[in-house]
Amino acid sequence: MRITDIQTLVVNADMRNWLFVKVVTDQPGLHGWGEATLEWKTRSVVGAVEDLSDLLVGQDPTQITQCVRIMRKQSYWRLGSIGQSAVSAIETALWDISGKDLGVPVWRLLGGKVRDRVRVYTHLGMGEMSAVYHTFDKDALLARCSDLKERGYTAAKIVNVPYTHYLTEPAGVSCFAESVQGLRTALGDEFALMIDFHGRPASARAALDYLTAVADCKLMFAEEPLQPGDTEALLFLKENSPVPIASGERLIEPDEFETVLTRRAVDIIQPDLCHCGGLAEGRKIAQRAETIGIGVAPHNPAGPVAGASALHFAVSTPNHIIQEEMVGAVPWFDEVVSANPIRAENGYWLVPEKPGLGIEIDEAVAARHPYERESIETRNAVMSDGTIVDW
Repeated sequence: MRITDIQTLVVNADMRNWLFVKVVTDQPGLHGWGEATLEWKTRSVVGAVEDLSDLLVGQDPTQITQCVRIMRKQSYWRLGSIGQSAVSAIETALWDISGKDLGVPVWRLLGGKVRDRVRVYTHLGMGEMSAVYHTFDKDALLARCSDLKERGYTAAKIVNVPYTHYLTEPAGVSCFAESVQGLRTALGDEFALMIDFHGRPASARAALDYLTAVADCKLMFAEEPLQPGDTEALLFLKENSPVPIASGERLIEPDEFETVLTRRAVDIIQPDLCHCGGLAEGRKIAQRAETIGIGVAPHNPAGPVAGASALHFAVSTPNHIIQEEMVGAVPWFDEVVSANPIRAENGYWLVPEKPGLGIEIDEAVAARHPYERESIETRNAVMSDGTIVDW
């Protein structure tokens, strides 16, 4: 069996562009799907996939490790977020091909099932942009979280940390804490809450102010309280925070994950399978974390192929805690797939049994939603004096 072509398919899903990658083989009807969604970098990733395809056409798609080595070693330059996203999608598609070829779901190839269902969480408004990033009012937060609970979810993540420079404003901290406490009181202890800091605080001290203010709110974790790169500051937070610390969505290369894990700077590591190198690299990260007592909760705000990959990863990963998902990101989410392995029940995904990832993209429906430039949300991250801060 040989790879004959690697194609990209861009689908605009309002909040972001989904970037699907299709690896085609010389076996009639046998192909695999991956996803390389990378916000505000869509056109760059398309180019990276095209560059990498020159290295892989003619290779055996079932030799997954060898294909990844070709892409990483023969690219010469370190790949970064753009190149690694392209690699991740192609690698995932190769797993899909292998599973289909052998007639087994990908989770069986990853070592087999370690759980009977996968707990999931979603975002406010089922992922609608303004709901996720622009809901700070406590009443609006409660209404949106209550809606998720009524839909059967048992967990949700909110992004309500104020845009912040190096120091916090007391009023901002109080407003943040009041809204989180209101959610906890109204939703009850059985509903899991997570706070996504989005790397907004410019210092560990500022992040700690927010974390201390919600010490009694029984949060599952606080995600990305700082920008990636300063492992010592992250360790300081982990050692002083009353809330478990999660991070890792913007780590790309293996050595970046190794640095964070070696220092034990997080309670939960969050690789994104669309960016960290794919399923095999994600497994390595999870296994390293398991060895030192750290759980894994993969980042996944992307499209249906990313969701399918995350499902197989979760089914087969012992230290997996909970899975982020965006099933309702657009009203036509289910229309763009003609086969979908994701079946939800009472806030959990069920174990899929179809060969490969079990997903198939309806390319005709996908073509109805062509590329559009994503909204530049980062323009909102400006302090009252004009200082630009992290989004």
